[in-house]
Amino acid sequence: MLLSVTTFAQTREVYGTVQDSAGNILPGVTVSTKNESSKTTTTDVNGKYIITMSDSKSILVFSMVGYSKQEIDTKGSTMLNVVMKQSPDAKLDEVVVTGFGSTRKRTDMIGAITTVRPSELKVPSSNLTQALQGRIAGVIGFQRSGEPGLDDADFYIRGIATFGTQNKPLILIDNIESSVDDLAILQTDDLESFSVMKDATATAIYGSRGANGVILVATKKGYEGPATVSLRLENTISQPTKQIRLADPITYMKLHNEAILTRSPLQELVYSYDKIDNTGKPGANPFVYPMTNWREELLKRSTMNQRVNANLSGGGQLARYYVSGAFTQDNGLLKTDERNTFSSNARNRMVSLLSNITLNFKRSTLLIRLNGQFEQYSGPIPGGAGMYRNIMRSNQTLFPAFFEPDEKTAHLNHILFGNTRLSIKDELPSSYNPYADLMRGYQQKNRSNMGAMLEFNHDFSNIIDGLKFRVMGNTSRQSSFSIDRAYNPFYYDLGSYNAQTGKYSINAINPKTGTEFLNFNESVPEVFSIMYLESTLTYAKTIAEKHNLSGLLVYNMRDKLQTGIRLNGGPATIQTSLPFRNMGISGKMSYTYDSRYFAEFNFGYNGSERFAKAKRYGFFPSVGAAWTISNEKFFAPLKKSITNFRLRGTYGIIGYDAIGDAFDRFFYLSEIDMRSNSKSYRFGSNLDEPSILGIDVLRYANENITWEKSYQKNIALELGLFNNYIFNVDLYHNRRTNMLQTRTDIPSTMGLAATPRDNIGEGVSKGIDINATMNNKFIGENFTLSAFGNFTLAKSKYTKFEEPDYDESYRSKIGHSFKQEFGYIAERLFVDEADVASSPRQTFGAYGAGDIKFRDVNGDGIITGRDQVPLGFPTTPEILYGAGFTLGYKGAHLSLFFQGSARQSFWINAGAGLVPDNFGTAPFIGDKQLLQAYVDDHWSESNRNIYALWPRLTADASFGLGNNSVNNTWFMRDGSFIRLKQAEIDYNFTQNGSKGLLKRAHIKQLRIYANGSNLLVWSPFKLWDPEMAGSGLNYPLQRVFNMGILASF
Repeated sequence: MLLSVTTFAQTREVYGTVQDSAGNILPGVTVSTKNESSKTTTTDVNGKYIITMSDSKSILVFSMVGYSKQEIDTKGSTMLNVVMKQSPDAKLDEVVVTGFGSTRKRTDMIGAITTVRPSELKVPSSNLTQALQGRIAGVIGFQRSGEPGLDDADFYIRGIATFGTQNKPLILIDNIESSVDDLAILQTDDLESFSVMKDATATAIYGSRGANGVILVATKKGYEGPATVSLRLENTISQPTKQIRLADPITYMKLHNEAILTRSPLQELVYSYDKIDNTGKPGANPFVYPMTNWREELLKRSTMNQRVNANLSGGGQLARYYVSGAFTQDNGLLKTDERNTFSSNARNRMVSLLSNITLNFKRSTLLIRLNGQFEQYSGPIPGGAGMYRNIMRSNQTLFPAFFEPDEKTAHLNHILFGNTRLSIKDELPSSYNPYADLMRGYQQKNRSNMGAMLEFNHDFSNIIDGLKFRVMGNTSRQSSFSIDRAYNPFYYDLGSYNAQTGKYSINAINPKTGTEFLNFNESVPEVFSIMYLESTLTYAKTIAEKHNLSGLLVYNMRDKLQTGIRLNGGPATIQTSLPFRNMGISGKMSYTYDSRYFAEFNFGYNGSERFAKAKRYGFFPSVGAAWTISNEKFFAPLKKSITNFRLRGTYGIIGYDAIGDAFDRFFYLSEIDMRSNSKSYRFGSNLDEPSILGIDVLRYANENITWEKSYQKNIALELGLFNNYIFNVDLYHNRRTNMLQTRTDIPSTMGLAATPRDNIGEGVSKGIDINATMNNKFIGENFTLSAFGNFTLAKSKYTKFEEPDYDESYRSKIGHSFKQEFGYIAERLFVDEADVASSPRQTFGAYGAGDIKFRDVNGDGIITGRDQVPLGFPTTPEILYGAGFTLGYKGAHLSLFFQGSARQSFWINAGAGLVPDNFGTAPFIGDKQLLQAYVDDHWSESNRNIYALWPRLTADASFGLGNNSVNNTWFMRDGSFIRLKQAEIDYNFTQNGSKGLLKRAHIKQLRIYANGSNLLVWSPFKLWDPEMAGSGLNYPLQRVFNMGILASF
């Protein structure tokens, strides 16, 4: 007789957290039951796992690329926390954060994602954006100003990919959309990961927001273990990287007179021989013959800044925490005068607070994140950069900074600021006195940003193996406002002077309008309120050990309300007051076979408020595949030397709705100004009657405007040699269509009040990203060496552009870069008036001998706009590269980092403009100072050098200046440079045998270091720092020297 018995295996759940030996959580660790391949899971973004296993099986296997595999006997326990140790041949950054709480092994990646360790972004600056140039392949970056609080670097992923106004990448901090300012004030000590996503497969799940690339930043979370306190203290000294040489006052006056005589010989000179002879002469009265070196009087040679950062982290099985606080103070270069009770130096203070708390449950995790940044800028009324420009434009010899009181003015409480006036009856000063601008008051700008986030993760593997759910909600509020406190200075000019007695008198210029008290003005507060909701479903499954399936489904919605935002300097409009809303669904599906063949499909389905209903929603897919050739059996003989050989390829379509201006919304609606000043009118002949505001059409409705689309291709090669050298090469090609442009083919005879726009433009951007890394290589017993390098080439061109049908093909933008400048070819300077008479006529104002002679490109005998051609390289660099190394000996390290830029042109501004975006270097006009370089090399009657740096001098804006300041090759310069961006030397006391002493002092780590940034630069351009391009007279970039100490307890 046979007896049949059915048995049911008993199961149990085991859960826990996986971290490395430093206490950092490890997402993406594979957890499986030994000899039971169907039971497999991976740790989530918080390093947590949960797995169901048979009671008959007790051994769990933990594996991850770059870490030694561990087999651990659970011994019947239901909770098991694991510490992974790096394997000897570990590579850097093996796990990549891919967004929306998901991670992936680097060896499984298909999309173009570059990661950088946060430690590599630690620079002696409180602005994180300044650390990106040359550090990350695929990122084009540059910095134009060094003013505290206004020194953000500009950066683009793979260059500028659209000729629209909004071409910056999407920035996500802990998955929350953030601004460049938010990124700038992040503390590098708080960063856990920093990733740059560059192609369609990597950015598709972010939908329309990711068309220009994505920067994904994650902050640190707590780890399981005893509480650890870390404290970093830094003190820096900053100074301009290069000072522009200015002419001395005597030379200035002589050449100012020359500028008058050489253009108008009969015109009265500005400076008498008596003034020139006595200025600076020993014993001469400095109030009568002033010689004020404004830069020496008002600017310091260097300034000091401070930074403090402290954090506390730790936790147990139930809860983990990371709490940090930071304070930074960046000071400007302006001097503070004891006559004032307040400081008008530029100063930026910032307090940053962060709290990440993780609560662990059996199958769930709750993350609570609170953050706040509070920033205050204070400075002179014109601003730090404005003061610097005023100093660079102010005549040193017209008047003293102030007059000493005499018998008539001794009773006055105010400062007797020097100035000039156009006529004796004029009660308005005619010149800038930068000392008065510095002293007359100060401004404060306050900005705060507070956010709260809740994130809930739950593992549904007990229902569906490999299924996980995540939901996250965030609310943030950002506000900013500014106040000015200023008085109107009393200005005086010189009245009479008795050379025999040395006595002089002064006259009040504005006795009726000057004030002795600080007025108060405040701006309209600007407030941003943002609500964001995001939910994800992830699925991961391993079948028969070789087949790996994973999927991600995302839903998100965002609501942004802003008040007080002003459009083009005017009042807030209906468009700016309505909430900004968007939502989207996106997903990702991945398949891997035997760690050799990889495939991925991504999509984004997005809606935009900007378009009519028929165009409102768009579906944007992408696909990718990869082949790890080095994992093939036939590759085994080469595996010892070529440890990784991999090919990747992706293609996708990304939609983009941020077209037009930042506040350009609702293209399907017309925009009409019901109170237009430009269309105002009056009845009758009485011009004193107030005008009646009219009606103006600002935009016509257009329901056909739709998504801008980016068709992106990426092909990549990955190569690893001897477990120590890593090379990545990415080739990309992006084609943009439907770019918004103003129509130029509509004649004015149609009588339209506004010119229509449409999706007309098309362009292409393409290039190459190269990254090379050498991991720590031991040289002998005590020396280690690591090195890295990267190279980025990013080119763009118009392929379709709405422009007139030019008779001259060279005038067309098609085929040229989005940042290509057009202008005139300068052949030389005119030799004499006979040369002027025999040359083609130039149409840019009066000109003569010594002025610039332009080429008649079309040969019609006259120089006009029809002779403009493409000039030089684009104004944004097409090539950026960086390289560095770290040499270690026991506990000491020396690091150097070089950064370079190439294929960029810029123009010395030869005009007389005084506004920030057009601040010219032409001397004398508007009392602007004279550069020493122009003194040394300018055309004159005694130096008829037709290739001199500066043309014939002029003090009259109507004679020579218009001709010489049009965009031309004479003032075009090569913007390429190589910079020693950073150098550092440090000593780590936890690594050199003093560990016992530190242990007795309860110090886990002690590191002292000295570093500097912007230390040296090599460039063919010598007048100012070449990275500032044409903005040389603005607030200079800073060279920084820093001392710091880092201690952990």
